[in-house]
Amino acid sequence: MDSDAVNVNVTVDDFDSVLWYPNQGDWQTPDPFSADYNADSKEWLRGTYHYTETEGASVSFNFTGPTVWVFGAAGPDYGDYEVRLDQVVLQRSAHQDSNATLPYVLYSAQNLTYDHHELTLSSRGNGGLLLDFIQTTVQLAPKGATVENQTLEETDGRIKYEGEWGNNQSGNFSGGGSTYTNGDGAYFELNFTASAIYVLGDKKNDHGLYEVTLSSNSSGSSSQVLSGVSGCGGAFGETCEQQLPSLKYFASNLANETYTLRLANIAGENNSYFDLDSIILSVPSEYDPRNLSSHDSIPTSSGASPSQTVGSGDSSSDNNSALALHNPLAVLVLSMLWLVRRWL
Repeated sequence: MDSDAVNVNVTVDDFDSVLWYPNQGDWQTPDPFSADYNADSKEWLRGTYHYTETEGASVSFNFTGPTVWVFGAAGPDYGDYEVRLDQVVLQRSAHQDSNATLPYVLYSAQNLTYDHHELTLSSRGNGGLLLDFIQTTVQLAPKGATVENQTLEETDGRIKYEGEWGNNQSGNFSGGGSTYTNGDGAYFELNFTASAIYVLGDKKNDHGLYEVTLSSNSSGSSSQVLSGVSGCGGAFGETCEQQLPSLKYFASNLANETYTLRLANIAGENNSYFDLDSIILSVPSEYDPRNLSSHDSIPTSSGASPSQTVGSGDSSSDNNSALALHNPLAVLVLSMLWLVRRWL
C-alpha cells in the first residue's frame, strides 16, 4: 500500500447490501425502524449489529484493497469463531471474563496485496458472535492529488431511468427523498468518470435482488447480483426498514475513462422493490489505479453468490504470504458521515 497516496477507509455497516448472509434467519438484530431506535448510539455503529448463537452462521465480504478490520464484541457471553481470508483459515475466540471495550476488533489484516479478497466470518459455537461493522481501505488518487466527492441525488438528470419509478419523501434520505420501483427489469443508468462510486439506498423485506453491471470500453464489463432484503433478523425480520442510507454497491480503483453503471431490479414473483437514495462519485485531480495481480478488469463489491480502535482484539501475526500484518496504516478518512465511523 502506498501510504503517501490519497487513501480512504470505507466503513461497511452490518446492514449494508455489500455483505452477504447466506441465512439471515441465523442472526438477530435490533429493529432500526422502531420508535426507540437510536442511529447515533455510542455502543454500535448506526445503532445496529448482527448477533448469532447458531454454529455455522456466516457472513461474507468481497473487497479490493490492502487492509480489512472486522469489529464486534467480546465478553463472557461470546464464543468461538472462524475467519477465512482467501485461502487462509484462522480460529479465534471472543470469550473473556469481562465485556471488552467497544468497538472490539475481532480480526484485522494489513499490508495485504492490493487485489481482490474474500473474507468470511463464521460462528463456531460455545457462545455468541456479534458483528458490528467492517472497514477496508482503498486508494482514490496518487500522492499530491486532490479528491472531490460529488453527491448525485436520485433526481439528478445524469441518472437515466427505464420502467416505472415512484418517489418517497423522508428526512432519513439524502436530499429528503428516494426513488423506487417494483418493475421487473426496471433499471437506471449512469455514465461517469471517477476513481470510486458508491450507490446508496434503503432496505426492507419487500425489497429483493438486483443486478449491477459496471462497464467501460477498455476494461470490459462485470455484473453481479446483490440483495436489498432487510438486514433484520429474529422477531423484526418481516417488518423493519433501514432508512439511513445503506451501501447498495461500491467499486473503486477505476481509471480515467467513462464507465457505465446499470442497476436493474429483479422483481420476481414477489414483485420486490429497489430504492435508490443517492450516488457518490470520488473524482480525483489525477488518476493512478493500482495494478492488480489477478488482472481482473473491474473490481466490485460482494455479491449474492460471493465466491485504530480501543478494543483489545485480534491483530493476527500468522506468518503467511497472503497476510503480512505488521506495518502501521496511514489513511485519509473522507467526510462521508454515513460511511465513515465517527470515533466518539
